[in-house]
Amino acid sequence: MTKLSVNINKLATLRNARGHNRPDILQAARDIERFGAEGITVHPRPDERHIRYQDVRDLKVVVTTELNVEGNPTPDFLDLCRAVRPEQVTLVPDAPDAITSNAGWDVIRHQSFLRDVVAELKSLGCRVSIFLDTDLALVEAAVTTGTDRIELYTEAYAVHYLADRERAVAPYRAAAARAGQLGLGVNAGHDLDLNNLAWLKQQLPELAEVSIGHALVCDALYLGLENTVQLYKRQLKSLSS
Repeated sequence: MTKLSVNINKLATLRNARGHNRPDILQAARDIERFGAEGITVHPRPDERHIRYQDVRDLKVVVTTELNVEGNPTPDFLDLCRAVRPEQVTLVPDAPDAITSNAGWDVIRHQSFLRDVVAELKSLGCRVSIFLDTDLALVEAAVTTGTDRIELYTEAYAVHYLADRERAVAPYRAAAARAGQLGLGVNAGHDLDLNNLAWLKQQLPELAEVSIGHALVCDALYLGLENTVQLYKRQLKSLSS
């Protein structure tokens, strides 16, 4: 079964726009779990423009499924992970001013650095995933870091899905298959939505988890949060072509 982890960054953006506690991020996480999600994802950034470091500490206490904390392993981020010890840490090489994640790791270039970071995070009891593009050489290099999983960066898949879904998914299918052969777990995330999620799931039998935030929150404005979580879960169970 592919698990759905809901990224709640956009809910924090809405809260921060007014400077109060509406929506209540902790209650939203509780509700999203109650609606059926198998995890909560957050991606704190240095400027705390959406999820704040204190939110992550507070969420660790209330999340009962799995807390996935994404981010660039800067000293402050690693200090946060040491304090919180989330179930999963997803390492993402985003710049401090990035609007959103826009590339996977060059695992070959940063192999030594990532190996040290992964080892420390695993010593804290965290499962580690590395945000990655579909280049098979990078998938193979990821093994040497000691990571448990990779998270495939799916923007290119989403961009090309409507024009040619077979062509769009082909490199992801190959990367996931190679990861499985090497003993790596496979996650995926970025621009996944109700239109393209089921096909990705069908084509990647190795897919353990998807992390979805922006599209899910946008859909919830029209469809309601509980209904939307259920609709995304349904896509992950779909067997239709």
